[in-house]
Amino acid sequence: KSFSDVIEGKEGRFRETLLGKRVDYSGRSVIVVGPSLSLHQCGLPREIAIELFQTFVIRGLIRQHIASNIGIAKSKIREKEPIVWEILQEVMQGHPVLLNRAPTLHRLGIQAFQPILVEGRAICLHPLVCKGFNADFDGDQMAVHVPLSLEAQAEARLLMFSHMNLLSPAIGDPISVPTQ
Repeated sequence: KSFSDVIEGKEGRFRETLLGKRVDYSGRSVIVVGPSLSLHQCGLPREIAIELFQTFVIRGLIRQHIASNIGIAKSKIREKEPIVWEILQEVMQGHPVLLNRAPTLHRLGIQAFQPILVEGRAICLHPLVCKGFNADFDGDQMAVHVPLSLEAQAEARLLMFSHMNLLSPAIGDPISVPTQ
């Protein structure tokens, strides 16, 4: 194979390994309207939330002596025992998540939210935060990321929460306005 054969096309080096990487502590889903949510909250489906916060839930199960090791904790999560959802709620209470809608053209394309567990498979979003993301509810998808370090969590709370970004950074106009 020539060098150009190796790097071009769908099986080329760039597409295969450099452009699309899997990222831990992240997920993606369609967004739907959540008018009962506060401006700083997002509804996170149970399936996505348990996957994102699995390591934190495992730690909680072990600390509370509900599981004696990681294997037992994982089996409790797999079996969806009620205590798992209680610990997940506790973990999520103090842990912001970042929502991002591609393409991220300015700083409002990625914002922090307080996650709330919801039923279904779609991420719920307050309708007034859509303008910053240039999003609507016609099938748009968003990615969710979990900031891991304490510094990243503090930065998300202080600078990136959606209720802290009510004005456009470029021109100062309000961005929390109805768009649909």
